[in-house]
Amino acid sequence: MKELVFATNNPHKLQEISQLLKNDYRVCGLKEIGITEEIPEDHFTLEENAFQKAEYIWAKIKSDCFADDTGLEIDALRGEPGVFSARYSRMGDLVYPEMDIAEGNIRKVLEKMQDKSNRKARFRTVIALILKGKKYSFEGRAEGRIIEKAAGSEGFGYDPIFVPDGYQETYAEMKLELKNEISHRARAVKKLVDFLSLAGN
Repeated sequence: MKELVFATNNPHKLQEISQLLKNDYRVCGLKEIGITEEIPEDHFTLEENAFQKAEYIWAKIKSDCFADDTGLEIDALRGEPGVFSARYSRMGDLVYPEMDIAEGNIRKVLEKMQDKSNRKARFRTVIALILKGKKYSFEGRAEGRIIEKAAGSEGFGYDPIFVPDGYQETYAEMKLELKNEISHRARAVKKLVDFLSLAGN
C-alpha cells in the first residue's frame, strides 16, 4: 500500500483522512515520521501556508505528502480573521491573552460584529498536495453567516457562531456526521480523495 504523509498531529484529521483513503493509501502523521518541531506557516494566504507546510515535509523526507490550512472570512470585517483565524484573539486590537484562545477568538469576532448588519461569512480550506514531486491544490468552501450569540457545544474553533447556508443551526449544534458531509474541510478532502483515487489507478 502506498504511503501518504499528512502534515498534522491532529488525530481527528488523521482518522478522517485514513478512513476515506483506506483502500488506496496508508496515511501517517508527523509523529510517525519523527517530525516534532513546529512547521512554519508565516505567509498571508491559506494557499501559501498550506504549500509552505507541504514543501517543508517534502524537503525533509522526499515522500508524497499534503497539508491544509483553514480560515474564516467575514465580509463586514474585510475578510478577517482569514489566515489569522487560529490566533485572532492574540493579535491586533481586542486581544484576550487571559482567555482560552478559541473562546477569545469567538469573543473578538462577536464584539467586532456588534454593529454590523451584513453577517455574511465563509469558511475556506485549502489542501496542498505534493505527489511524486508535482504540486496540486484543492479548495473547499462553506458559505454562511455569523450569528449574534454562540450556540452549541460540539465541534471546535468558530463552529458555535457559524451557520452554513441552507441550515438554521450552527456547526456546533449539528451532529458530527452532518457537519462532516457539508463542511468546507469535507469538500476539500473529497476533491483530494477523488484525485488520489484516480491517480492510483
